[in-house]
Amino acid sequence: YATCEMKPSSKIDADKPQLSGQVLFRQHYPYGRLEAIFHLDGFPLDSTQSGRAIHIHELGDLSNGCDSTAGHYNPFRVNHPRHPGDFGNFLPKEGKIRKYKTNLFATMFGPYSIMGRSVVIHEQEDDMGKGNNKASLENGNAGKRLACCVIGTCNKNLWEEKLSEVTEKKKR
Repeated sequence: YATCEMKPSSKIDADKPQLSGQVLFRQHYPYGRLEAIFHLDGFPLDSTQSGRAIHIHELGDLSNGCDSTAGHYNPFRVNHPRHPGDFGNFLPKEGKIRKYKTNLFATMFGPYSIMGRSVVIHEQEDDMGKGNNKASLENGNAGKRLACCVIGTCNKNLWEEKLSEVTEKKKR
C-alpha cells in the first residue's frame, strides 16, 4: 500500500486551483496489477471544466515545487502515452475527482518501482500523444504543474477507507 499526499505547487500563481487530497496505490505482489484511488479536491466548480492530466514523474523532489519532479517517469524510453505512469485524463465533478482505476502499467516493486517518485496534476488535458509535436510525445502537452506529491508506503486502513468512499458513490 502506498499514498501520495497532494499539495499545491509552490510555483503556481495564486489564481490557479489549490488542489489537495490523496492518490493511493495497492499492489499485492510483484507481477500483480497496480490499482489506484484518486481522491482529490480543490478544482474550480464551473461546468466548463476540461479534464486534467495526472502522471507519475521521475523524481520525488519537491524542493522547487512541482517543477523539480523532472519529466514523466519513462524507464523504457517509449513515446507518450505509453509511460508506466500515464494515467490519462480525469474530469472533475463538483470540484472533486473521485476515481478508482485498475490494471495500471506502473509497479510498486523491483527496479522500475514508482515508490519515492511523484504524482503530478497538470493544468490541462493530456492530448495522448496526438498533438503532432515533440512535446506531445513526451508529455501530452498537459501544461503547467498545479499540484504534486511523493509516493510513500502506508497501511491498508487508509486504502480501505478511501475505496469504500469512492465505490459507495458509484452505487448511488
